[in-house]
Amino acid sequence: MAKYIRKNAWNDGGELTNQDLFWYAKGVGKMMSRSLNDPGSWWYFAAIHGEYVNPKNPWYTNPPAYPDWGFLPPPPSVPTTPLPTPADQERFWNQCQHGSWFFAPWHRGYLLALEAQLRQDIISLGGPATWALPYWNYFGGANGEQYSMPPAFTAKTLPDGSANPLYVALRYGPDGDGKIYIPTPAWEQANPGKSGQYGLVTDVCLGNDLYTGSDHQTKPPGFGGPETGFSHSGSGFGNLESNPHNLVHLYVGGFPTGGDPGLMTDPGLAALDPIFYLHHAEIDRLWAVWNAKGNSNPTDPKWLNGPAKQFVMPWPGSAPWVYTPKQMTNLNTLDYTYQELPAQPTEGVNLFAQRLTRLGVSAADQKVVSGLATGALPKELELLGASTVSLPLKGASANAVVNLDPTVRHDVALSLTSAATKGLPDSVYLKLENVRGNFDAGVFGVYVNLPEAATREESRKFLVGDIAPFGLRRASVKDGQHAGAGLSFVLDITHTIDQLYLDHAFDAGSLRVSFVPRRALPGKADITVGRISVYRQAS
Repeated sequence: MAKYIRKNAWNDGGELTNQDLFWYAKGVGKMMSRSLNDPGSWWYFAAIHGEYVNPKNPWYTNPPAYPDWGFLPPPPSVPTTPLPTPADQERFWNQCQHGSWFFAPWHRGYLLALEAQLRQDIISLGGPATWALPYWNYFGGANGEQYSMPPAFTAKTLPDGSANPLYVALRYGPDGDGKIYIPTPAWEQANPGKSGQYGLVTDVCLGNDLYTGSDHQTKPPGFGGPETGFSHSGSGFGNLESNPHNLVHLYVGGFPTGGDPGLMTDPGLAALDPIFYLHHAEIDRLWAVWNAKGNSNPTDPKWLNGPAKQFVMPWPGSAPWVYTPKQMTNLNTLDYTYQELPAQPTEGVNLFAQRLTRLGVSAADQKVVSGLATGALPKELELLGASTVSLPLKGASANAVVNLDPTVRHDVALSLTSAATKGLPDSVYLKLENVRGNFDAGVFGVYVNLPEAATREESRKFLVGDIAPFGLRRASVKDGQHAGAGLSFVLDITHTIDQLYLDHAFDAGSLRVSFVPRRALPGKADITVGRISVYRQAS
């Protein structure tokens, strides 16, 4: 039996009467009392994920301004000195793995190290020796009603009247008004007047069956992300990372009208906010749930052994801890578990069967077609069409026309026709490449063939997904870790293409792609999509 059990932060109403949250606040406070260069400090751990404190870093603003740590309004009061040695910064700071198949295992180790430091501090303050980091299950509750941030994080004081270390000034929420909630399907059902206002945060990725790669159940680059080396500012997000991870970051951080975004919107600020770790505990729990459903992690030694640059964390009372993804694959060996975790594998929704039904394939033929897809990995992607110029994301919407290659388009249509005669239909993906900019906090709905006069409710029929450019600023810095290439996103538009085919409308020579910000962006926001491409994936 696991020694430590991470529990739902909404226990006891999510208030500070919840002892897991109360002692979390006390432990965070003690960590915040230490200096920036102390490996046991809150600030040092935040910088492990990412920082804007060392002026020598290429992503530090010139002239100095937000998001540099010296320009963040309290609480908390963020220190900027003394810096650790350059060698320690190189080894420990700016490590977070994003846009990578190392995203999940690196963050699991990060949470374990932070949890160990907090537990030691909590014990020293008279707290429980079995304390474990709570998680915020924004999909939780009997009717999914736990989409709001636990109220312990909005209280300005602890029960004794002292300042609450869990309270943060730069935290604005989806509407920019300081009310923190996650737009989940349950939230939308409880708020019908806001239907279609936000791209919904879901756990649809739990239906994937591949950690890396794609098949008829999993869109690229897979549940856990694409194969990479050490990837601090990776470009292509895995499905778990795209939604829910990135969207939650941007919805929690948010931005006020005319003001600077919240801490959670930027990897170099996010870990300063105590809600960050409860969000990542939920992401870690979802990985554990995905495994408990019977899905497998990579067996490739390149993943199991990690990248050439080692993953390393400070560890209280001992030498630094070096770990590999292989060590992160089994909760039992790590001596912790979650309050909400399936005991037995469960069967997920068969998306491929749903698609065959949509295409009119009979039940008898579905068995034949599904048999062809079993164990088969799709072939390489083939370009169906691409934009020819970059697209600035300005105003209420930005639109681009993607011309389609007639020969490849014919092949896609033929595959959809043959699905009814025991063939395998193609999948089609929209790829947004070299997305660059200076504003991480804007969430964009992406639509295909959206009518200009469509209402908010009508537009949902044409929505193919939402993008949350978490890490955009850092990925756009020319001298940064990603050499200024920006971010990339993959959206599955197979359903849209299927519907065009069924409506006899797939013979058009182009697709119209629209980007609609979920909230109006400030004038200083400068975001550009370098290339919009459409790919066919044959089976």
